[in-house]
Amino acid sequence: MTLQPPRPLTAAAARALHRLHGADVSAGMSERELDAVEERLGFRFAADHRVFLAAGLPLGTGWPDWRDGDPAVLRERLDRPVEGTLFDVRHNGFWHPAWGERPQEAEAAVGIARSFLADVPQLVPVFGHRYLPGIPGQVGHPVLSVHQTDIILYGADLTDYLRHEFAGLPGQLDSARATVPFWSYVLAENNGTPRPALCTTPYDSCASTSREALTDLRMLALERVLGRRVGADQLIQAGLVALVLDVDTPSLRLLAGLGRSEEPEAAQLFDQVMDELDLLADAPTEEREIRWELARWWLTLIVKGSMHPAIGADLLGHEVWSPLGHPDTLQPIVSEGVQYEDWSPAVAESKEAIAARIVAEAARLLAGPWPPAL
Repeated sequence: MTLQPPRPLTAAAARALHRLHGADVSAGMSERELDAVEERLGFRFAADHRVFLAAGLPLGTGWPDWRDGDPAVLRERLDRPVEGTLFDVRHNGFWHPAWGERPQEAEAAVGIARSFLADVPQLVPVFGHRYLPGIPGQVGHPVLSVHQTDIILYGADLTDYLRHEFAGLPGQLDSARATVPFWSYVLAENNGTPRPALCTTPYDSCASTSREALTDLRMLALERVLGRRVGADQLIQAGLVALVLDVDTPSLRLLAGLGRSEEPEAAQLFDQVMDELDLLADAPTEEREIRWELARWWLTLIVKGSMHPAIGADLLGHEVWSPLGHPDTLQPIVSEGVQYEDWSPAVAESKEAIAARIVAEAARLLAGPWPPAL
């Protein structure tokens, strides 16, 4: 496919995009206002983002209020991609190969990562946790959905993202361009073109029986079948939990005993464990069925407190609800996840209540027929 040069967003096209999202729209921001926001918060808007905001300022749940919003809330939203990456450096073993050898001490590793990330172009929130690289004077940057280093491509550019997110039109992800090397690395690349690549499901194992441990192993295997990226550290941890809970095979003992320097061996040993336990003998082969089976696992993790409700709701949104054509039964939990991501002070005070509603909705779905009626 031959990629065409990105075309600048016009004021007329930006006004048309505002008619898609359904939010209240206040007067567009002047050049002076946009410059003042950049100066006050220390970042730059991409050129098409400026045109979009100059045509009107969307207000309401999920939208940054660049004119009258609390500066601390806006600053927190701007900082979140880097802080989320540092969280994964500290707790989940994330490390970029360009940073050199990783120190054994977590805080030393965080210090090195922070110094490198200071030179990475800022990601600027567009809506919820959808971000656009803030490189002045340029257009055509992809829109990314960002949860720590769990990053996926949500639009080839700002126009494609808004048309896909709010009008349900097919995305043009094949035309996306990798414009920021670091974020493109995290996203993953396919011959220079970014492709969706999620990190492994962020959860703490709550398995207390061998049956639950086997379920976790099976679900990690299905994630890999679906093309999701599953880290060696989680394969090893899942193997260790299963071994402690009296699941035993020759390869499982080897998998559970791997050290950090042996992590490259994890994937092959995990596949051998799947064969020895025959966990995929009755596994679904259709993508739709795989997504529904993973959805039930993710809902269970939410209810058991093993995965944060908001992360689980977003995971269900972009791995089940969206690919399966927006089934009505998942709309409530996905909507609660979007509500959780609103950063206005009024909503921030009720995040615990929103999380509780996500857990309750997850429990309701699990109690009903499966898959839920569409």
